[in-house]
Amino acid sequence: MPETPNFVPQPVTATLTRAAIFLVATINPGAANSAAVRDFCGGLSGILRAIGFRDLEAGLTCVAAFGSEAWDRVFGSPRPAELHPFKEFHSATRHAVATPGDLLFHIRSKRMDLCFETATQILAALGPAVTVVDEVHGFRYFEDRDLLGFVDGTENPTGDLAVQSVRVGEEDPEFQGGSYVLVQKYLHNLDSWNALPVEAQEKIIGRRKLSDIELDDATKPTNAHSALTVIEENGKEIKILRDNMPFGKAGQGEFGTYFIGYARSPKTIEQMLENMFIGRPPGNYDRILDFSTAVTGSLFFVPTADFLDDVPASPAPGSAPADARPENSDSDEDSPEPAIAGAAPAPEKSPADGSLGIGSLKGEPQNE
Repeated sequence: MPETPNFVPQPVTATLTRAAIFLVATINPGAANSAAVRDFCGGLSGILRAIGFRDLEAGLTCVAAFGSEAWDRVFGSPRPAELHPFKEFHSATRHAVATPGDLLFHIRSKRMDLCFETATQILAALGPAVTVVDEVHGFRYFEDRDLLGFVDGTENPTGDLAVQSVRVGEEDPEFQGGSYVLVQKYLHNLDSWNALPVEAQEKIIGRRKLSDIELDDATKPTNAHSALTVIEENGKEIKILRDNMPFGKAGQGEFGTYFIGYARSPKTIEQMLENMFIGRPPGNYDRILDFSTAVTGSLFFVPTADFLDDVPASPAPGSAPADARPENSDSDEDSPEPAIAGAAPAPEKSPADGSLGIGSLKGEPQNE
């Protein structure tokens, strides 16, 4: 029999829901605020159990994640091997911008009221230690379509493949069972998009708009979105798990997609962004960016649920590593030199503490 992993993951692979709140916050200056966030970690699962128990069928979950600087401030050493500030990609008018973000709470449920109550209680518990810098309330749109009218997330992995695609394995043993998550908020120019013929839209996306069937290779351009976001390593496709959500304010003309991608290594998503914003080859960029603008961008690490429930003892003063910021790709030409790579698998474990796994941080087998 295979050895049972000694970690309990957060519910990264939870089933897609009808409602979600994406909450990004920064930790305010001062050691006391870092300590408050650290103290908060152990109480988050209790908040989720209390709210989730009100409707066990509503599937309330929350994934909590930490940015590079926040990790150093709150936890110190050791740190996840591939955690770093968001890498920007910039070419011509296209810019994958980096924006502030120390904490991410990805709250999901069939009911928006449970999501809202969870966000409210999380912020009440954190109090003046943090400042919210972005809050997006997402919704499912018809048959899982984005506001551009296309089905979003068709190629998501399921079952064991989903687990293997998002879980850190033996390559970083101290953080096995964790995940990386990258978020971006895109705003769409729907007037310009909707002025395009459907056939032109389909060539930009790489799929039929009505049926969601992928265009054949003879028809699909090499810079179609579905082509540029395929990442292969040694002849094998490296998957990520998306849980994108539409959002908007009709009265303000705001129409967008909140991109959230979970991965075993951030390099996979960074390669996708390089292909989209710079091009593969350079200049052969994703034409969806002629109609969609990224206005936020942050990278986080998702520790295991048992890490949060029992945060290790406070690090000694000065034990946190220096914040080594990689250089961003910030060229105005269509020929930058960003660096990227890939990753590999780990097993799943359901809650072993006798809980229902509802309204908690703890993951359970999903997408099977």
